[in-house]
Amino acid sequence: MTDRDTRADRIEYGEAARRRTPLAALAEHDSVHGRDPVELLEIQAAIRVPDLVPVRYGRMAVSAFTFFRGAASVMADDLSRTPTSGVHTQLCGDAHLSNFGLFATPERALAFDLNDFDETYPGPFEWDVKRLITSLVVAGRVNGFGRKQRQRIARACATEYRETMAFQAESSELAVWYSHIDAEKEVTELHSVLDSSMRKRIRKTLDKSRSRDSVSALSKLTTRVDGIPRIVSMPPLIVPIDELLSAHDAEAVTREMIGRLREYGQTLPPHYRILLERFEFLQMARKVVGVGSVGTRAWVLLLRGLGDDPLFLQAKEAQPSVLAAYVDGPSFVNQGERVVAGQKLMQATGDILLGWQQGPGIDGVQRDFYIRQLRDGKGSAVIETMTPELMSLYGRLCARVLAHAHARAGDRFSIAGYLGSDEDFDDALTRFGESYADQNERDHAALCQAIENGRITAHTGI
Repeated sequence: MTDRDTRADRIEYGEAARRRTPLAALAEHDSVHGRDPVELLEIQAAIRVPDLVPVRYGRMAVSAFTFFRGAASVMADDLSRTPTSGVHTQLCGDAHLSNFGLFATPERALAFDLNDFDETYPGPFEWDVKRLITSLVVAGRVNGFGRKQRQRIARACATEYRETMAFQAESSELAVWYSHIDAEKEVTELHSVLDSSMRKRIRKTLDKSRSRDSVSALSKLTTRVDGIPRIVSMPPLIVPIDELLSAHDAEAVTREMIGRLREYGQTLPPHYRILLERFEFLQMARKVVGVGSVGTRAWVLLLRGLGDDPLFLQAKEAQPSVLAAYVDGPSFVNQGERVVAGQKLMQATGDILLGWQQGPGIDGVQRDFYIRQLRDGKGSAVIETMTPELMSLYGRLCARVLAHAHARAGDRFSIAGYLGSDEDFDDALTRFGESYADQNERDHAALCQAIENGRITAHTGI
């Protein structure tokens, strides 16, 4: 394929790929003899903060769904041995249900989009769809949904992705680039199909998200000492730098952080760089985040504007994508730049302060980071309380977002050509979701067994 191929050429490329790898083949998943999912997690753990790795295992052990959230590396390894379409786009790399959510756009509207790009990398488009659909099936099982309910949810998600991609293939370049989900508009359009309890629940989520910003974080994450806000200590979840290091070393790290913030500012557009320069650095603390990310170095940075207004930034370590070992893709000097580049390509709109930085950690080891606002209207659905009807609607919404992102980042014509117009894709992905959910349950049991027999240590309830 070349940049100048016609729309018809690209559709034919997708159709030819379908002849090579029929849609039914996407349902295939065979467990490899001797496969050890815990070993893959241990390999990841080797480069993480040692005292936080047991927290990660403890969070993953809670349920099959929390295990799935943390097992992107395990699924990537499995997907690499399945038939693939050969049609690539930029992938999220970890497109499970909980990695979609709300956030504020620069225009201060609430958008619904992908919100985690730690594993972003180019690859077969269906890998993202498989991870999304499997997460629906796994979550449905944890919520006690029956098999037919789960199949309806998975099928609705696959259908939504396929039909949205077909629509995007008929749309103009600018229309595709600007495609996004307006959260308020979406709720209004769904009003007639939602019962009153669902409407109230969704409205509460929207209202809560709108109020989540640095000002609200200030009251939850800080206390005042001599009139200056200081980050509270809640080990091991939040640990200020002066509790991790001696006073002398903490002061040296603080001085270095001021310089590194300037370096990070150079990765921002000039007008946002000016905004960042209006804040002064006050303090930093290590903060545990998520499930799969636990153990990577993540810092919360407290800054203060000239009007005493706060700004919380999150500096999160960026390690190589779990997909990079299995597919060819670009190389980056800084893995933080990889995350930022993928996010800006896939999201319709994003954090104005998203950038990257590189430098030695407190252990002296050179590490890559991406930096973003800690809270900027961010919010997510509570998967564990969803009804089958609500999960189906939510899954369809996620599928539409994912199709928008894939169409924006890759060749929508080839993807649409591969998918076709019948329901073979929907059938295959629904079968794959159930099959891989079985595998995920076995993997979750293997983790719990490894904890029980002392192979690994887990700290629960944190």
